[in-house]
Amino acid sequence: MTRRILVIHGPNLNLLGTREPEVYGSQTLNDINQHLLSVASDLGITLTHTQNNIEGELVNAIHAARGQVDAIIINPAAYTHTSVAIRDALAGVAIPFVEVHLSNVYQRESFRHHSYFSEIAIGVISGLGAYSYEAALRFLAQRNT
Repeated sequence: MTRRILVIHGPNLNLLGTREPEVYGSQTLNDINQHLLSVASDLGITLTHTQNNIEGELVNAIHAARGQVDAIIINPAAYTHTSVAIRDALAGVAIPFVEVHLSNVYQRESFRHHSYFSEIAIGVISGLGAYSYEAALRFLAQRNT
């Protein structure tokens, strides 16, 4: 059976490649998505991805994933520290998910040290740059449940 994984990119990630490259790297969101699609293909995974700057649209994407995907990789970006709505959506659909961050949030401002998602995620990957996404994908590929 082919595993189905949804990658959700939060606000401002559409600016990757030009937004603070010293923090987020020089790869664009399209670069990351294309690489993930290639890795997913090699792993026999069906991968879809979405990006939105609007909290409610991210909630809608999570709701729409119910019964459609086996797992989610989510970079909530700034919503990591503010969104109970996205947290509740993830808890409500009960789809296993990995929280990812490009930067090491613990080397940054103190307000970035708290996540509304980490305690309900099956894993958290932070600080590996664009590889954070690939690491999550590879983890989910080998996970049995």
